[in-house]
Amino acid sequence: MSALESANKIKAKFGDLVTEPTEFRGEITLKIADAEKICDVCLFAKKQLGFDFLVDISSVDNYGEDPRWTIVYHLRAIGNGDEIRLKTDVSEEKSELPSIIGVWRTANWHEREIYDMMGIRFAGHPDLRRILMWEGYPYHPLRKDFPLAGKSSEMPGVVFTKPAPLEGGPFVTLPSSADAISREPRVRNPEE
Repeated sequence: MSALESANKIKAKFGDLVTEPTEFRGEITLKIADAEKICDVCLFAKKQLGFDFLVDISSVDNYGEDPRWTIVYHLRAIGNGDEIRLKTDVSEEKSELPSIIGVWRTANWHEREIYDMMGIRFAGHPDLRRILMWEGYPYHPLRKDFPLAGKSSEMPGVVFTKPAPLEGGPFVTLPSSADAISREPRVRNPEE
């Protein structure tokens, strides 16, 4: 069965809850209208259609739009290599959707990272805590409204209290014909 056939089976099973499959560059995407039903759709894709591997869960900040976030689930059927993408939207007011750890245990770290970086909560997650930032950090650094220069922390002694720029990141290097090492901010300002 092809990825498109699998997507059509999901559409047939869930009806208006799921959009018609779209194809872009050979990749099939379905949009789930109600984020509360994402577990049901994922469970069907795994048990009935053989999508036995959760490749990734990612989040998109649609800052300035409502709903604010799109959560994207990348699924693969190991047996035949087919892949589909499921998308669902989450509003800023709610900023929560069900955890899919009951379907794929590997969702654990993906959901924790989305919580840490975007602030989206996953109901039913057994250990929803920060994975990259320290506990108690009040911000979510991958939100589009988070400044590139960082924000001050009110937690002296934990890490730092002044804004921490993204040293070495793509937004702070200078355009030049020089190599990447000489454009690196710490090389330009070795006293920092």
